[in-house]
Amino acid sequence: MYTKQKSYICVAYTKQVKKMDQELIKQIIGENQEFVQNVKLLQRPFKFEDNGNYVFLGIRRAGKSYLMFQRIHELMERGTAIEEILYLNFEDERFIGLKSEDLDDIKRVYEETFSFRPIFFLDEIQIVPGWEKFVRRLADKNYRVFVTGSNAKMLSSEIATTLGGRFLIQNVYPFSFKEFLNFEGLELKPNWLYTPGIRNGVVRSFDTYFYYGGFPELLSFEDKRSWLSGLYQKIFFGDLVARYSLRNSDSMRLLVKKMAENVMQPSSYNRLKNIVSSAGESVGVRTIIDYVGYLQETWLIFSLENYAARFAERESNRKYYFMDNGILNLFIFRPETLLLENLVAITLHRQFGEKLYFYNQNIEVDFYMPEESWLIQASYNISDVQTFEREVNGLVKAAKFLNAERLQIVTRNDERVVEKDGLSIEVLPVWKWLIQIGNCLLYTSPSPR
Repeated sequence: MYTKQKSYICVAYTKQVKKMDQELIKQIIGENQEFVQNVKLLQRPFKFEDNGNYVFLGIRRAGKSYLMFQRIHELMERGTAIEEILYLNFEDERFIGLKSEDLDDIKRVYEETFSFRPIFFLDEIQIVPGWEKFVRRLADKNYRVFVTGSNAKMLSSEIATTLGGRFLIQNVYPFSFKEFLNFEGLELKPNWLYTPGIRNGVVRSFDTYFYYGGFPELLSFEDKRSWLSGLYQKIFFGDLVARYSLRNSDSMRLLVKKMAENVMQPSSYNRLKNIVSSAGESVGVRTIIDYVGYLQETWLIFSLENYAARFAERESNRKYYFMDNGILNLFIFRPETLLLENLVAITLHRQFGEKLYFYNQNIEVDFYMPEESWLIQASYNISDVQTFEREVNGLVKAAKFLNAERLQIVTRNDERVVEKDGLSIEVLPVWKWLIQIGNCLLYTSPSPR
């Protein structure tokens, strides 16, 4: 069972007691060492640099902590003693008030207790003010350090300057479809497409993945919608309302809903303001700009620029997608068309990052990767003649203008090759496309945009 467990670390820290209790720290260190070595893991396809220090970033419950646990298990298999592991989880409410100097106390107690040089694993470190200076100092002294965080603001220009090239930055997503299939026990051997049992299992599993997304913990729950709703409430109240001290949470709640309903449409800040205001919540453009930034910083959404737009317009008129289909599906009725485009966007974004665009200038194409000379339309159903012609003609016109060589239409079930004006367009069902494209679990990027 892929169940995320919590590690609780008690800290005796009050206004009257300025130092943490050393015996309690020792007990906590021991408890965490016992915890991490007993975590049950599903290996994710990530190769750690032997001498690398890492910052793992991503939406809550994407699996950042489990990548640290995976590394701990790898080190132990190579002979690292559990006593060399110092794992701290800062999400426990008993860490409220913790300061960066308290991290020094924990380090000192550890080194007075053990004869080993610790390897630091610091979970949700952004909770501790000044954390970046502490971990930079560790790196400067050649300690190995692994850090997780669920807020992209961790990589503000000031913090990034402090880290100064000492850390490898990795974004973490929920399961890809291949990982999802692995969890379901479906091994895709070379001839899997021609093995009815495996092929049918893949198609059935895709339905779950399509509607509920790929959060690892989710797979252990029957009532997936309730789990997703609980996760969203945690993100909304904990990472948005509380962290940014939002006075009007109703406006933010309405903005999220309206962005979900308009996933496929380019949206300027002014358009979003008008949409929210028309629903009864009066907000200004400046508030919308701030709110959209908060949503991106908490990894709830990401955005794409219009490749055809002038530089000044790229920032203010973007397409916004949700980081996981399951979260998006909480907000929309008859969601299939939106979910398909959102899933294609997630898959491409995790692989190409900021090198992924949409194209809109008299011609509309959903996704464009200029370095790959690759254009993609996402269309749930192209059986209608008008829809088919619109998608095909858009690809052909854009391909000729951009000199693109690879053209695809990703659909729910259709599969064929379309020849048009000397160009070949590959039409693929989304479940097969997800497998064919391959899966890049993580990529290096300074922001979720």
